[in-house]
Amino acid sequence: MQALVTPQWLKDHLNDENVVIADCRFALSAAEAGAEDYRIDHIPGAQYFDLNRDLSGPKSEHGGRHPLPDPAKLASLFSQAGIDENVTVIAYDDQEMAMAGRLWWLLRYLGHDKVVVLDGGYAAWKKAGYATTKDLPTPKPRTFTPQVRPDMLVDIQGVRERSEQTVLLDSRAAERYRGEVEPLDPKAGHIPGALSFFYKENLTADMTMLPVEKLQERIADFAKQDIIVYCGSGVTACTNLLAFHAAGRTDVKLYAGSWSDWSSYDLPVAKGPTPAEVIEE
Repeated sequence: MQALVTPQWLKDHLNDENVVIADCRFALSAAEAGAEDYRIDHIPGAQYFDLNRDLSGPKSEHGGRHPLPDPAKLASLFSQAGIDENVTVIAYDDQEMAMAGRLWWLLRYLGHDKVVVLDGGYAAWKKAGYATTKDLPTPKPRTFTPQVRPDMLVDIQGVRERSEQTVLLDSRAAERYRGEVEPLDPKAGHIPGALSFFYKENLTADMTMLPVEKLQERIADFAKQDIIVYCGSGVTACTNLLAFHAAGRTDVKLYAGSWSDWSSYDLPVAKGPTPAEVIEE
């Protein structure tokens, strides 16, 4: 199934009984901001999914800042939201499709392919002039049956033991990759051998996804190699996963713990310029 839909597509399917709309707005710097924004207004029928409470598991010493939730807990959440095998889920946010991408990835990880992300997020919906509401929906529970796909995921051991032919992509901003700043995690730098692949570079000025041909150009250098992506905590990397999916690569794996997991261990850390910056010099 395609990874992205337009506001027009969503408007046309707004009243479909087999569509569930998921509002995933969340600010890493203000944990309650997304829920408050949802209470102010949202797309009609949308239910709110919170990154910390709904789309992440409990934190511990290792595993990262946003560990994956227990599949059984997610299945219960999705059942209460009215999601089963007949339902298409449309997720949106206002964070460059990273939070919506997290829900998109989690549903696919649990075997549910009928899920897409609203291209451009809530801003694109409002820019199109479509209706918003404060009204809260009353979902009709269904039964969500998870079928976990472990091949979509790698853990820290999988990253350490990856083959030389596997490309490891760091989704964070270049200054974090270089190790110049680290606002969130205990160490600065990147996983040795990783290449910089900033997730925002998949997007246009209005925060919609680049055209497919542009995305394919971005991945041309490693289009035929196995790919693992990571970010700070496994969230913004999902925008990269969306971009790869849109470009025809549906087999890219996520290191869910990402840098927040790697940096919690006594493991090597690399610093310095991205390969592109070395070439420019």
